[in-house]
Amino acid sequence: MLSKKMIEELQKFIDQHSVILEFNFSESENLYSYDDLDPQDIEEFMEENREPSFAEVLFGFIDKRGYSDTEVYKRAGMDRRHFSKIRSNPDYKLRKSTVVALAFALELNKKETEQLLESAGFSLNHHDTFDLIIQFHLKKKIYDLDHVNEALEYFSVKTLF
Repeated sequence: MLSKKMIEELQKFIDQHSVILEFNFSESENLYSYDDLDPQDIEEFMEENREPSFAEVLFGFIDKRGYSDTEVYKRAGMDRRHFSKIRSNPDYKLRKSTVVALAFALELNKKETEQLLESAGFSLNHHDTFDLIIQFHLKKKIYDLDHVNEALEYFSVKTLF
């Protein structure tokens, strides 16, 4: 159960870290001609800049922590089939909440959680209540998913599962 103190701390954290985004748009010149592009240059660029896949990052953290796959997917509130899809299908598209649940199951810190999220194409933002609640729990090292879900529910945000 969320204590009144915890709710107040969480509300203060959300208020302090919320960001309103402003954008200024301007036109820019196209400095490159598409005719100048060499497919080999593109391949080299991709080879030099490709980051590890989500599965590589996830299973790297699992190995580093010394957990078994079973421990992780159970702690993340997942079933074996769902976890197997992540392991066996490199093109499997995850939901952000699934990645967050896995990060909490592994008890990752904020930097590691951001690395895991980024490998799946997500990030933690300072303008989203869900993300701020996740960041709050990471900062406090509260990895209990029931507690996280209770906080998300309290602030009328979709829960992890």
